[in-house]
Amino acid sequence: MATSDTVIEQKEVQNQADAWSGGKAPFKASYGKLMMWYFLLSDAFTFAGFLIAYGALRFSSPTWPVPDFVFSTAPFGVHHAPLIFVTIMSFLLIVSSVTMVRAVQEGHKENKNGVVFWMFMTILGGAGFLSCQAWEWTNLIGTEHMSVTTNPFGTYTENGVYLTPDGKESDETFEAGESYLIHKAHAGEGHGSGEHAEGEHAELDYSQGDHPGYFVDERGFIHRKFKVTEGPNAGEIRMEEFGPKAFGALFFFITGFHGFHVFSGVVFLFIIMINAASGLYVRRQNGHEMVEKMGLYWHFVDLVWVFVFLVFYLL
Repeated sequence: MATSDTVIEQKEVQNQADAWSGGKAPFKASYGKLMMWYFLLSDAFTFAGFLIAYGALRFSSPTWPVPDFVFSTAPFGVHHAPLIFVTIMSFLLIVSSVTMVRAVQEGHKENKNGVVFWMFMTILGGAGFLSCQAWEWTNLIGTEHMSVTTNPFGTYTENGVYLTPDGKESDETFEAGESYLIHKAHAGEGHGSGEHAEGEHAELDYSQGDHPGYFVDERGFIHRKFKVTEGPNAGEIRMEEFGPKAFGALFFFITGFHGFHVFSGVVFLFIIMINAASGLYVRRQNGHEMVEKMGLYWHFVDLVWVFVFLVFYLL
């Protein structure tokens, strides 16, 4: 009888322990993985809001920079190569996602050396992407003079013909929708500083003041004058106008926000790689779960770049 009472008491104690154990993990995911998914979901909403705002402004504006024109330069003096450089950037990030998959696979096998090697390769891919983005920003800011408040890139809204320095019509005509770039003048220099500078206006000495076919504003930007050839405004003399401000502001903010995610990922990858090399995750015997959680974040960053690439470089 005493033995039976003891068994009953033991079962009651066990039931009470089970009641306070928290139950089974949802979707067989640990607490850490679940919290990572919550974070990624909230971050996805943030990026979605930014990209939707960009799209709304993009398609409500009568003029917008053409990506093939804006992003047509690359290092080592390469010009007129639309989207070549950003394709290289994207390739580096996609390859780093593949190496991250390999690191997670080696972690499941508890292969410390394999985890360290593939995480190091992922770090190289992320660092390469950040280096490419730094060059792109330097080119757009330093060479093309684009900023969050000034956008020298734009498209024409009507057909026209450029005026020569003596005020006459030139042979250079354009159609509505074609791209242009306003250049920055330097006193005493005989050319604009933009990489897209070409044609006769690149040979003028802007230090001599205004020219009939050109106008230098108070900020030092060169506007080309043109004559409208078709439509209700035919015959009027006009100047190139700056492109919509929103383009520069949104480009630097959204690509910078994504770049911050990549930079943060590289830092965390490095820390986790050091921990893996020390054998910390091997001793835990949980399949290198920390590496897997980092993999979720890194794949998310890669996926977001696909949408950023789409809206800024393709539309």
